[in-house]
Amino acid sequence: MAAPLSIQLYTLRDKIAADRDGSLARLAEIGYRSVEAYDPTTDPAGFRRTADALGIGVVSTHAYALFDKDAGEVFDAVATIGTGQAIIPGGIAHEEFTTLDGLRRTADLLNGFAVKAAGRGLRIGYHNHWWELEPRFEGRTALEVLADLLAPEVFLEVDTYWAQVGGADVPRLLGALGDRVTALHVKDGPGVKDEPHTAVGKGVIDVPSILAAAPDAVRIVELDSCATDVFEAVAESHRYLTALEDRS
Repeated sequence: MAAPLSIQLYTLRDKIAADRDGSLARLAEIGYRSVEAYDPTTDPAGFRRTADALGIGVVSTHAYALFDKDAGEVFDAVATIGTGQAIIPGGIAHEEFTTLDGLRRTADLLNGFAVKAAGRGLRIGYHNHWWELEPRFEGRTALEVLADLLAPEVFLEVDTYWAQVGGADVPRLLGALGDRVTALHVKDGPGVKDEPHTAVGKGVIDVPSILAAAPDAVRIVELDSCATDVFEAVAESHRYLTALEDRS
């Protein structure tokens, strides 16, 4: 594992909305020493104080706010919470991934964000769902074509679950994308849309093969939804991935 196992806080959004500091403390008790934020603009200074007090680092943050807030405000918040990496996790029409012209527009948008971010010493990344994998262009997924159009400084955070749901052979995809991939969202479940996710290791995803295909990428646990107790699920995910790393 290239960096401490992390968790996307969107997994615990309801818990965090009710008690942010208590939820972060429970994650620290489970063993998470790194997190990925999902809205850096919500009390960034307070978030940073709590994270520091708990010994929690911030590997990156999603930055959906770039679509509806001033970029300077968002980048200031990203820096305040303590990371240099802001990731676009959506906000682009699905149809843009079905044509080459749409992919070019998407690349221009992401490259433009990257230029603005670089002025603040930050980097921009992109996070996929299934709709970037379903369209094919001469046998290649839309995500692969998009990667070729992105500026070198734009990185990818591959959501391995949604990549598989979109029809990709995920280890092959990761091999094709190569060093462009700096982070993985690691999740598990039934492997279909609109069904709750499970603790990592309890679903149909071949997690060991996927992780082996990108050994240097940061591992970030995320469960978009969960039918069981979410803290139990993220604790079980932590145990599974830690044991997997110990065996490798």
